[in-house]
Amino acid sequence: MMTFIEALKSKDLDAIRSFPKADLHNHFVLGGNREYIFEKTGYEVKPIFNPLKSMNEMDAWSTEYIGNRFNSTEGRKLLIEATFAQAKNDGVTVLEIGEDVWGLGEFFHNDIDELIYSFQEANDKIAPEIELRLQIGLSRHCPVDYLMDCLKHFWGHREFYSIDLYGDELAQPIENFIPIYEKAAENGLVLKAHVGEWGTAQDIITAVKALQLNEVQHGIAAVQDEDVIDFLVEKDIRLNITPSSNVLLGRVNDMVYHPIAQLYRKGVNVTINSDDVLIFDSDVSKEYLRLYQSGCMTSEELDDIRIKGLNRKSFNL
Repeated sequence: MMTFIEALKSKDLDAIRSFPKADLHNHFVLGGNREYIFEKTGYEVKPIFNPLKSMNEMDAWSTEYIGNRFNSTEGRKLLIEATFAQAKNDGVTVLEIGEDVWGLGEFFHNDIDELIYSFQEANDKIAPEIELRLQIGLSRHCPVDYLMDCLKHFWGHREFYSIDLYGDELAQPIENFIPIYEKAAENGLVLKAHVGEWGTAQDIITAVKALQLNEVQHGIAAVQDEDVIDFLVEKDIRLNITPSSNVLLGRVNDMVYHPIAQLYRKGVNVTINSDDVLIFDSDVSKEYLRLYQSGCMTSEELDDIRIKGLNRKSFNL
């Protein structure tokens, strides 16, 4: 039987997809299977292939291909199903996705049980073999008081595995979110945030210390500072990295130079993930293959990352 290493070396995408892998950085609204969406709606969602020159171009893409088409309860549920369909097709066996807190009122009638059930139902219907790690999403653009009010519906529900903060890293100081993350820690959640995609290496240390983060989404700016790399290794802070997204958003010039290789070789705990499949054509299996084909990483290194990503870390929760 072919091994994952052999599948990479033979550049056999179907074989690569047959091996279990994790996707721990997936924004489900844009994480779905485009064929599934087309089958259900007739909408064709085309990915981008060339680096964007600005975030305005990304907004224009979103307006053209997503817009308001899914702004309903049923539309939201369809996108959840499409994400499980994508994960199943891609050999993903551990999937971490969830809803932004504002979506509870917008799409699920402020009924937290309906929200939770919608994800669990899609999991059971499309891919019951996948381990769902349900996440609470926060936008860095929102006032903290507003987020705290939304979160009162989420606290105490053990179905949630983690919490994640995303959006413009410069929208407001990371320290503003300390009260939220203290409460999240009390609720036993894995603490994550998007840092070090657009910001600096020092921003990563600031965020980890302020919010007591267990994991960082992106974190590729760490490569700029040896002290930050040493800090991540010492604290065993995992970076959930999305290679094609970094290239197509202009954060990395070319896949062959992606910082994941240097970070991994210096001992940083890294995983490989999709981010936004519908935009970046970034199936997790393709991400592994692209890193290998570009010469960025060896097949043995990539297999080690794959295996480690499937394991639950102990956060002493």
